[in-house]
Amino acid sequence: MQPSAADVAAMRLALEQARSCRQDIPVGAVVLDAEGEVIGCAGNEREALQDPTAHAEVLALRRAAERLGSWRLTGCTLAVTLEPCPMCAGAAALARVDRVVFGAWNVEYGAGGSRWDILRDRRMAHRPEVVGGVLEQECGTLVREFLASHRDSAREI
Repeated sequence: MQPSAADVAAMRLALEQARSCRQDIPVGAVVLDAEGEVIGCAGNEREALQDPTAHAEVLALRRAAERLGSWRLTGCTLAVTLEPCPMCAGAAALARVDRVVFGAWNVEYGAGGSRWDILRDRRMAHRPEVVGGVLEQECGTLVREFLASHRDSAREI
């Protein structure tokens, strides 16, 4: 499926969130309502919060649910710079988002079609539309550069 202009704009907002990550892998996520208004956004905060569930997607979904006053995010789109992991894909499906749009593919942990396809698994009660590869190069470069710089730092220790 081809990304729309709205998907690209949402990914640019998610990239802003990713760039704000200082201590963690730079992944950003935004949740937009049916009218395209941002109702939740976050970057990874696992290190800052010392919380293994503090992935950008989970935090953005929580913030959107809080803003709407409902865990059901029907009509919403989740845009994230990196293909969601199994936890985040499950959270998006269980939150009933209509669409998941992501940037870079995550061949190691991705659950939006690369390694697994939880989002479109027929056994799931809710299966959102999935659009992958939106601003893929830009999103992937951000993660690769972070990982490369941290691997070099680890070698120095």
